[in-house]
Amino acid sequence: MSECIDPKQSEDIWKNRSLIKNFDDLEEAIKDFSLHKVAVAAAQDAAVLEAVVEAKNKKIADYQLVGDREQILKIAEQKKLDIDRKAIEHEPDAVMAAKKAVQLVKDGHSDILMKGYIHSDDFLREVLNKDYGLRAQSLMSHVFIWEAKDYGRLIFVTDGGMNIAPDLVMKANIIMNSVHLARIFGMDKPKVAVLAAVEMVNPAMPASVDATCLAKMCDRHQYSIPCIIDGPLALDNALSERAAKHKKITSEVAGHADILVVPDIEAGNMLAKSFVYLAKGDIAGVIVGARAPVVLTSRADSARSKLYSIASAVLMSAFERHVCLKIGRVHY
Repeated sequence: MSECIDPKQSEDIWKNRSLIKNFDDLEEAIKDFSLHKVAVAAAQDAAVLEAVVEAKNKKIADYQLVGDREQILKIAEQKKLDIDRKAIEHEPDAVMAAKKAVQLVKDGHSDILMKGYIHSDDFLREVLNKDYGLRAQSLMSHVFIWEAKDYGRLIFVTDGGMNIAPDLVMKANIIMNSVHLARIFGMDKPKVAVLAAVEMVNPAMPASVDATCLAKMCDRHQYSIPCIIDGPLALDNALSERAAKHKKITSEVAGHADILVVPDIEAGNMLAKSFVYLAKGDIAGVIVGARAPVVLTSRADSARSKLYSIASAVLMSAFERHVCLKIGRVHY
């Protein structure tokens, strides 16, 4: 939890939160929050600079830029951005910039960490560093947040940005992270669809077997946060009530999924980017489970996407999470 918000205020926010259905609602939800500071690793990127400047202008968040000072100022001049020169820490090496940005957050000088123009693996290596990183007790995982206008709600997709090939236990933790995030966005009992290529259990398809186990764990009350989990579900019957009915699937989740859990990082990454490039949808990306909110978007994502990601991280900073991320043990 951010130091800007005390535990009592956090409790009040949990009680008084409302359902956030789109990114306009998100901005409205955080308008009275304390001004947080975002530490940007390798900030020499036009979309990143546009996003942080707009975030500051809208009083969403302030910024600390770690990166190549000459490049940052050159981009700012080209884009006619009013950059605070005092907020730039010169570090031309991207990996060293990530290390310094992580330390700014770890030491409490910034509240949120943000990826700039740096490869995700280099950025995450610094986030996960055992000596100075942002590791917490729980598994960290990435969540894409879709503004699905045709559905009238936000849809969460995980994990398409961090855990490469999660096993069953990792997937259970990934679900808990995403459910916690969905509850922050006002969903009291999120509906979770564990995706596979088919909606039937097929021993030749490990994703379908994992999905079945994860759903049964929910039936046996092994998750500590209220949610409804079903799987395996194919993408069509997870999102489309018509498709679910046509395939004679009876489920509280089918056709109404709030969270889509993908089998691996390839599926999640392609699914999220298809939403951006084929459906022209708006998207945000954050890491859940770290000691502080982390913004992780693609280097090619728009300034709008990065702005919404910052706003999502600001919202996350208001909520206690350690009591929520616990999976029930199996007793032998």
